[in-house]
Amino acid sequence: MTDEIKFLVLLSAGLTVLMLGSYLIGSRAERRTNSVPTELVQNPFEKIELKAKAVYVYDVRTGEVLYAKNENLRLPLASLTKVMSALVARELSPDYAEVAIDGRALAAEGDSGLKPGEKWNLGDLLDFSLISSSNDGIRAAALSLGAMSKSEASEDEIIGDFVMRMNEKAAALDLRNTYFKNETGLDETEFKGGAYGTARDVTALMEYLLIHHPDYLEATREISAVFSSLDKQSHKATNTNALAGDIPGLLASKTGFTATAGGNLSLIFDPELGRPVIVTVLGSTEKGRFEDAAMLIDAVFKSLNQN
Repeated sequence: MTDEIKFLVLLSAGLTVLMLGSYLIGSRAERRTNSVPTELVQNPFEKIELKAKAVYVYDVRTGEVLYAKNENLRLPLASLTKVMSALVARELSPDYAEVAIDGRALAAEGDSGLKPGEKWNLGDLLDFSLISSSNDGIRAAALSLGAMSKSEASEDEIIGDFVMRMNEKAAALDLRNTYFKNETGLDETEFKGGAYGTARDVTALMEYLLIHHPDYLEATREISAVFSSLDKQSHKATNTNALAGDIPGLLASKTGFTATAGGNLSLIFDPELGRPVIVTVLGSTEKGRFEDAAMLIDAVFKSLNQN
């Protein structure tokens, strides 16, 4: 073999080695480039720091619990109570039933702009009350529908009968850690709430409504809405959920806040078409409930994007 041929053979072998090395290095670099960063494959809920005492995040379609924290801890519900109040009211009477607003209803804490002597359709009054968390509106509905078989019932008897029906409904839905003392969720005393339940139970109630009566909470997805009483008086309801306009696919929401309960929020949103997720936050702060929910919603989206 001539020197020239040997040189060509060695050159060819060298080029082959260089090409192979280049390919291997490039392949490893490509794998590093295309690999999923470590933080993205971790559970997006793990590093969340929440103010809430209890949390439950539930995928309705799959039945999967995406996140839970003290989900069976019984806590004051505050105005989340009104979800059950509205459900019981609608089971007792059709939406077109007439409800009168009287002084007994307006004596409830808070002023949502209702006028004494006004008359409302029950359905409109309940929607107005859920969006704006009106104690007056819910109490008016309870006073109209409680103890209907007792014509001479006192105010306490009427409300007592209505609240009894709320507790019966909770038992029928197997909400074992839920108990109502009044129809609004207002604190009974400085240290005692008007209703108690767990994040799991609240979520189960919201799921029941989503599946069986989705229209009952439909109004609560709106940022605001204008209602007209049968007396043609106009009332604007502003959603007490500060996130109402910022949650993609919001289907329903209800807030609650008292000194005893702290900040509560339960909402349903649809991060994918036909995949509703329920987020329930109990025992946070007035502002913190929205911050907690926003972080949980963000974690839901990240979790679904990994799958």
